[in-house]
Amino acid sequence: MADLLVAGLHLIALLGVLALVAAVGRVVAGWLRLPLVIGEILVSLLVGPALLAVVGRHRFDTLFPERLADPLKAVGEIGLVLFLVGVVHGLDHGAADRGNRTLVRVTAGVFLLPLLTGLVFAGWVWWAGGPALLGTAPLPALVVMLTVAMSVTAVPVLACIIDERASGLGRSAPLALLSAILLDTVAWLLLAVALGLAAGGPRGVAGAFAALGAGALVTRWGRSVLGRPHVGAAAGRHPRAAAVLLGVVALAAAAGAREAGLTVVLGAFLAGVLLPKTQDGPWEGMIEPVVRLGRLLLPVFFVGTGITLFTESRATLPWAATLLCTALAVIGKVGGGYLGARWAGEDRVTALRVGVLVNTRGLTEIVVLQVGYAAGILTPGLFLAMLVMALATTGLTGPLLSLIDHRVARREPRTLQGGVQ
Repeated sequence: MADLLVAGLHLIALLGVLALVAAVGRVVAGWLRLPLVIGEILVSLLVGPALLAVVGRHRFDTLFPERLADPLKAVGEIGLVLFLVGVVHGLDHGAADRGNRTLVRVTAGVFLLPLLTGLVFAGWVWWAGGPALLGTAPLPALVVMLTVAMSVTAVPVLACIIDERASGLGRSAPLALLSAILLDTVAWLLLAVALGLAAGGPRGVAGAFAALGAGALVTRWGRSVLGRPHVGAAAGRHPRAAAVLLGVVALAAAAGAREAGLTVVLGAFLAGVLLPKTQDGPWEGMIEPVVRLGRLLLPVFFVGTGITLFTESRATLPWAATLLCTALAVIGKVGGGYLGARWAGEDRVTALRVGVLVNTRGLTEIVVLQVGYAAGILTPGLFLAMLVMALATTGLTGPLLSLIDHRVARREPRTLQGGVQ
């Protein structure tokens, strides 16, 4: 009993320290004028190997004992699931115009060129990466995973960037955000394909989609029930109980997805879709405390990944793969967004801004990579290379937008002078 109490106090102390680590990451990101979540993720990933280097293996094992590894992993996954429920729930807001030809063409560009660059990178890994980079996962699973990783956009981080710069983005903001929403919905389904291929080939894919289909039917039924006025009114009268119930449902869906051989992320996806989407409706207030709790616990998820990756696997950064996947990622997203927007009839500046915006990968990309790594599809070296790519492409968004604004500002005085003459 005493040992259990000591372990519980140790776990609580670790969670407090990790919350402080996340706060430091946000401060660092603010100094560097990067999205706050990037600093939080980077510091959380590096805290494990940094401590190991400073205090040594023996003291590190005292700080992070093996008996707390499973509880920390569980807490991290709880944070991930609760946070993603809010992200997925917000994916369809404002997307009623998805039949618009302009949006369809922009989305096609944002998806097809990154898909091609993902195939190119997968081919390079298979041909020149070597066993350490390629790993032992089935090649089809690796190909699908890399195409998903090259295609995904971080909708939450993108929304924050758009909010910060809304006045100067014009039409590029809604085009980029709506295309990213549509694309990420497809990305979660492709992720299920990759996991199914890794687990059991075509049979694994069939099983994954059967589980998803069953979950979708339950979700549709639950959504119709929650959409009834008297149910919403009851939730409004008891907001705390409704928020707790939502969290329990999300965690149950995540556990069910894991039992079906899928990832907890897909359980969170189904739980996020479950809630009716209403403007200022009762359920919008219910989801906020759930997301806040998930956001608070999320650094634990990344700390666990960092400890596993850097202290257990002894992974080193493969520079060739890192440079290649970063270059292909920028070409795919910026180029795809630009070409799609130009095809839709947008001017060059708007098209370029769309491409830069959808190149924001952030948290969504890192979650996808971690899922691929945990499933054994991505090797430690490949995970590291693509992690650097995700951080680099997201960090480039702000500076590239500022560069575009600077070029436009320099061009406008010349245009005015030409008109006066």
